[in-house]
Amino acid sequence: MLRVHFTPEDLTRVRIRPEPLPLWEVLLSLHLLQTRHGDVVFGQWRRRARPALSDILTTLAPPKGYSPDFLTPAVDSADLEVGLEALLSTRRQTLHSELSRLAEQTPLPGWVRPLAAGEPRMLRLLADTIRRYHATALQPYTEVFRAHIREEWTRRTEVVMAHGLEHALRTLHPSVRWRAPVLEVGYPVDQDLYLDGRGLVLVPSFFCWQTSMTFANPSLRPVLVYPVTPDLGWVSARPGAPDQKSLIALLGRTRATVLRTIADKPGLNTTELAREARTSPAGASQHATVLRQAGLVITKHSNGCAVHTLSTKGAALLRPSSPSAG
Repeated sequence: MLRVHFTPEDLTRVRIRPEPLPLWEVLLSLHLLQTRHGDVVFGQWRRRARPALSDILTTLAPPKGYSPDFLTPAVDSADLEVGLEALLSTRRQTLHSELSRLAEQTPLPGWVRPLAAGEPRMLRLLADTIRRYHATALQPYTEVFRAHIREEWTRRTEVVMAHGLEHALRTLHPSVRWRAPVLEVGYPVDQDLYLDGRGLVLVPSFFCWQTSMTFANPSLRPVLVYPVTPDLGWVSARPGAPDQKSLIALLGRTRATVLRTIADKPGLNTTELAREARTSPAGASQHATVLRQAGLVITKHSNGCAVHTLSTKGAALLRPSSPSAG
């Protein structure tokens, strides 16, 4: 179990990220790619992404146990290159210490020694390997990740506004329990994290499967990476100009109702949309956000209200010749 210890000051310094952190998604996707966990949700992606694996990545990010913290530097950016620049700047002492800890868990190949010594050539090779993996295994699905994480961010911030931060922490994930002033998190090892006034960054993650994550080193900026639940069929929800079948993979029954309502009555604001679709204003806002990010809906602001209309793609999806969403 992970126990996160809050002070009163920490409760005023909790922040929820609205976007994925690319290097955390790289690390956690590598963990998933080497297992069969969540095969119903990730199996199709796993078959497509497995050729992107390399010995460097599987050595540094094994599916169980410790992975070095330097693989996920403490940067606050959704830009992969910003994270890689921070990784390239990792101090030699940190590299040596964390790779020595990894060596206690599993035998390491000889190429790890120059990396542990901070040789620039090896650091650049690692960065290039991560870049190639990201381009093959993750980049094609970036908009899908963003839509899921933005939806979680919207839901979580609305919970904070309606019910307070402690309720948002209590309902963060089924593996999480709030026992003030300690957040108890299901975790593979026994660990305590004392925030000591530094606050906490909550990071929703697409590839974090069932178990939340944080840094092994408690002196680093406190983060808690926790799971969001991907939609079934998310692999088909490709960015760009997906076909109708791919777009349907983004929709559930309520979201499809919201889309049809916007098609039947264009120009509804969010409150009106909620009433017509028989959902809450918060739910209508969340679904409209995901539909907009999928390219199905256009949202504009008029007289202080968000007003929704169907996009060309949304209209194509709902043509009579199209299969209906379930």
